[in-house]
Amino acid sequence: MTKDLDERIAALEERLRQAKERKKIIEKRRRAIESRKRRSEDTRRKILVGAIVLAKVEKGEMRPIVDREGLLAMLDAELTRDADRALFGLPPKPAN
Repeated sequence: MTKDLDERIAALEERLRQAKERKKIIEKRRRAIESRKRRSEDTRRKILVGAIVLAKVEKGEMRPIVDREGLLAMLDAELTRDADRALFGLPPKPAN
């Protein structure tokens, strides 16, 4: 009788351990999905803002704030990666 009870307890403890492990995996997936969604939304916001600003600069509608030369000057000052600079026709930054 005691042996049967001990076996049932052991089996239930194993099921509990497995359920907790499944819960951890599900939580990890949920956090990963949320993180990807946040990054995707952040990227989309940046793309939309950038597209609007670039369109307004090209049309001359941002002139009181910044014109094309001013935008390129800001980019030149801030962008450090050669690949990023090349996207805007800027030369590579000299090595320090």
